[in-house]
Amino acid sequence: ATFLFLYVTVLTVMGVSKSPSKCATVGVQGIAWSFGGMIFALVYCTAGISGGHINPAVTFGLFLARKLSLTRAIFYIIMQCLGAICGAGVVKGFQQGLYMGNGGGANVVASGYTKGDGLGAEIIGTFVLVYTVFSAADAKRNARDSHVPILAPLPIGFAVFLVH
Repeated sequence: ATFLFLYVTVLTVMGVSKSPSKCATVGVQGIAWSFGGMIFALVYCTAGISGGHINPAVTFGLFLARKLSLTRAIFYIIMQCLGAICGAGVVKGFQQGLYMGNGGGANVVASGYTKGDGLGAEIIGTFVLVYTVFSAADAKRNARDSHVPILAPLPIGFAVFLVH
């Protein structure tokens, strides 16, 4: 899942950055939709296999909350990192010039903001994501909210969209 996530989202970022005009591309909102949409689809597809673990921060948060064993958390985080490396590697293999010319699609802090501002935004965004995962996947919800675990990928994907 992390492989597919990085593959699609990095290509989207690079496609926007190489575009000659803002009108010829999906733009910043399209990037946010690609991130949120991919998380939605991948959490939905992998929820029955691994619980939908794609982000190491979420896995670590679930470990801290004792929802995951140490062994499983370490295994998931290693696999997530390997998937991310492979996803970015495939993008680099297919689009090497574009990849190298755009810094691999990596995020940068926009002009007018400090690295501290960027770090603060990452911390708040990660909190929103982890909080949404905890809320959407809470097994202790009462019967009137029994539909929530089935719909969990939707708020998780939407949270990723909003954070981006």
